Amino acid sequence: MQATIMYGAGDVRVENVPDARLIEPTDALVVVTRAAICGSDLWPYKKMGPSETGNRMGHEFIGIVEAVGADVRKIKVGDLVAAPFAWSDGTCIYCQEGLQTSCLHGGFWGGTKLDGGQGEAVRVPQADGTLVPLQVGKDNALMPSLLTLTDVMATGHHAALAAKVGPGKSVAVVGGGAVGLCGVIAAKRLGAEQIILLDRHADRINLAKEFGATDIVSERGEEAVTRVRELTKGLGVQSVLECVGYEESTLTALSIARPGGAVGRVGVPQSEVMPAVIPTFFNNVTISGGPAPARAYIEELLPDVLEGRIEPGRVFDRVIRLDQVPDGYRAMNDRKAIKAMIEF
Repeated sequence: MQATIMYGAGDVRVENVPDARLIEPTDALVVVTRAAICGSDLWPYKKMGPSETGNRMGHEFIGIVEAVGADVRKIKVGDLVAAPFAWSDGTCIYCQEGLQTSCLHGGFWGGTKLDGGQGEAVRVPQADGTLVPLQVGKDNALMPSLLTLTDVMATGHHAALAAKVGPGKSVAVVGGGAVGLCGVIAAKRLGAEQIILLDRHADRINLAKEFGATDIVSERGEEAVTRVRELTKGLGVQSVLECVGYEESTLTALSIARPGGAVGRVGVPQSEVMPAVIPTFFNNVTISGGPAPARAYIEELLPDVLEGRIEPGRVFDRVIRLDQVPDGYRAMNDRKAIKAMIEF
């Protein structure tokens, strides 16, 4: 079968690899029908050192179950399923607490040992705990939005929950990529009254406004902080969604939170050091977040997608084939695309 492998910064190839197959009795074999390139895939695309073996790529996918192991009970051959970006057993203490990204028997797709979602098929460990059956056809018009539930929409929702977004609150979303745009959807869904997007790209800004952003701040650094305070009567916002991960974006997020506010961090950190620790301490700012337990959120968000209340699939502005995946990486890295969807 064919799959995407990254061998170093800027070096993405689609190559023949051994066919995915069942290994453990709790596995399922899923033939991929839709997948995506994630903004987090761009971090190794920018920085990864050369590798002879390379890393299998992709952690957002939907597909059809072709085979199941002897111990799989909930997932059946022929099911159309969504796979969250972390696999989990669904039974350990952390899964029971809704934190499947910390599952005692789970993990993440790709790397050197596991299949990645940007390939023709995937061996899914812990299939019963991981996969979510979708009661639609594989070519349903909602497929792009359903695909976002495996990562970016769930991650935007996680950021909003971590930032304590609620009815009538003021919210700022730092970063207008796919996760940030889904964060705007999440904030609107949870009842925020004011939603400020911090971004400077016209395509993202236009989509954010359609999703519910009330204000746009295109400045950066101290100028951005000043502008947000102007928009909030000098107070800052009650909830901040940090959806980038750079030190500068994190500093901005922490600086625009008002005293007693909360910051939800879901951008993969690119620095080991947390800025603004003194002012956030004295302002009693809550700082939370991390990788979203998408498996905990899919079933909550699914009805809103199916009934058309939210349309997160609109973040996909480029559709490609598997052999065009390297082009998709380049387009996203060069900001010529927000997010690319792979159709098989």
